[in-house]
Amino acid sequence: MTSRTPLSRGIGFLLTIILVMVSCSVFSDDRIKGLDFKHGISFFHDLKYPPNFTHLDYLNPDAPKGGTIVEATALDFNTLSPASTGAVGAPGFFGLINDTLIIRAGDEVSGFYGRLADGIAVSEDQRVLVFRIHPRAHWHDGTPITTEDVRFTLELRLSQIDGEQWYGFIDSIEIIDDRHIALHLENTLTLNNIIIIQFTPIISSRYWTEHDPTKTTLVPPQGGGPYRVTSVKQGKYIEYSRVTDYWGRDIPVNRGRYNFDTHRYEVYRDATITREALRKGLIDYWTEQDVRYWHSAFDTPALEKGWLKKIRRNFGIEIGVRRGISFNNRLPKFKDRRVRQALSLAMDFEWQNRTLHYGYRQRAHSHWPDSGLAANGLPSEGELKLLAPFKSELPSALFEQEFRFPVNTSSNRHRAQMLKARELMREAGWFIDSDGILRNASGEEYELTFLSQSPEDYRILLPYIVQLKLLGIKGNLQLVESSQYSYRLRNFDFDALLRNLDILQPPVIEFSSTYHSESAMQPLSRNVSGIADPIVDHLVEAANLATTMEDMISACRALDRVLLWQFYQIPLYTVERPRTVHWDKFGKPDFEPEYWPAFPDGWWFDEALAARIKVNK
Repeated sequence: MTSRTPLSRGIGFLLTIILVMVSCSVFSDDRIKGLDFKHGISFFHDLKYPPNFTHLDYLNPDAPKGGTIVEATALDFNTLSPASTGAVGAPGFFGLINDTLIIRAGDEVSGFYGRLADGIAVSEDQRVLVFRIHPRAHWHDGTPITTEDVRFTLELRLSQIDGEQWYGFIDSIEIIDDRHIALHLENTLTLNNIIIIQFTPIISSRYWTEHDPTKTTLVPPQGGGPYRVTSVKQGKYIEYSRVTDYWGRDIPVNRGRYNFDTHRYEVYRDATITREALRKGLIDYWTEQDVRYWHSAFDTPALEKGWLKKIRRNFGIEIGVRRGISFNNRLPKFKDRRVRQALSLAMDFEWQNRTLHYGYRQRAHSHWPDSGLAANGLPSEGELKLLAPFKSELPSALFEQEFRFPVNTSSNRHRAQMLKARELMREAGWFIDSDGILRNASGEEYELTFLSQSPEDYRILLPYIVQLKLLGIKGNLQLVESSQYSYRLRNFDFDALLRNLDILQPPVIEFSSTYHSESAMQPLSRNVSGIADPIVDHLVEAANLATTMEDMISACRALDRVLLWQFYQIPLYTVERPRTVHWDKFGKPDFEPEYWPAFPDGWWFDEALAARIKVNK
């Protein structure tokens, strides 16, 4: 049994893994037989699908196989290895050539079913998680996938820079036999633990002990999943071909998936060029993030003929704020809550939405809006139980009124908000001098520099900088290339920046890395804002340890409420249903689940639809 200790990088850690011996198992054969192995595991609700289910409702078990799908990627990938520090992995790679132990159902909030594992058991004290590997599971070369591969994968993940953050819930790993492996946990099993496991493709221990997984390489490794790499060129493309004798092609969670014979990713580093590639038929679909182009850029003859389709898809697993402004709360200039609130009031979202976004955007009044986890209304009884010990430390308004950003329906309304912002600045010790510059008693000027790596940020930030100037704040926008941007983030060398604030549902999986003080000084964590608040820490931990849906909802709403009233960042617009443009040459399942549709792996090539489309490439 191996215990959780950080492993050295490179060849050294490989030798460590190779030399680790398995101690006498604390599990006997009788205990394995006595374990209650299930076909799936769920939190907060019963599993939708029974043990004998044949396929997922949102997949077509009779979908035909064949054809090619081509999609664009902006990733300038340079490696096919699993642990190359600083390298960029190929799109779709490990998810297509390897299997995960379990897979999340797209039509359940927290239902997970066996994939590589055909059985899941949990000890009575919830401190041991046991997986049973499917007896038919094998690598592409025909050798069986075993528990040694599972242990190797998890040890490798633990050895990485952020391994402890994501996999630290594992205290030790015990191989019982070739098919049974036990994960001894630091604490009782949580939803977080299961979500992380379902995102972890299992890799071949035999192959990767012979090849250093920390070195960059474009040599396709051993796989065991539905596809294998058949062609790759760095900076250009990667092509996967369907494995016709894939061991898992007929297991219930896979029936109707992986229907294309070829799945190809073409590298396009520029969105404008990508759109043109779509219009010329060089790629098959494009998910548009910029509503300006969604509004009219695809109004072509192909769209009029029905060859090109614009659709809105479900993807309820992703919630929260699509774009927001993160302040660097590590800096003294952001320590006063009144200053942060004033900066929030200066943002005229409604003007931006009308002028820049054709009115498509919806203001985020929560960190996870449009979900049952948002802090609507006044605190519930469950929230008050969590918040009561901190009542004297929190704004009284948190307990007395619903949080909402002001809606500026007119210039007069926004002017009133600006006057309120000016008063808040004055209360915080900042005054506008005779030259119109905001200064404190020491004469220091309040200056705010936004760090950016994308010219697209100008559209949102420049109008905001104009509003800040009315408060006497000198606003700057500094555009840097990607490597300098990463360096500046790593060293917390910025005032504020525009970024995505989306999060996976249920959001507890990313709470610690996004809001907990332990991540505030961790370079390149999701906690870009540097939030380090003991109350936030308490609520994050309460959400992580929740064992009922009611407790999780209370913790999430209380956390949302505290983050909003403390104004650590400015949420702008919400995550919306994806906007996708595609050539109409694919069949689709009749039912699209709310949370995680099988896109595009549940679609299939339709020869009749494709034959009618004439594109001059």
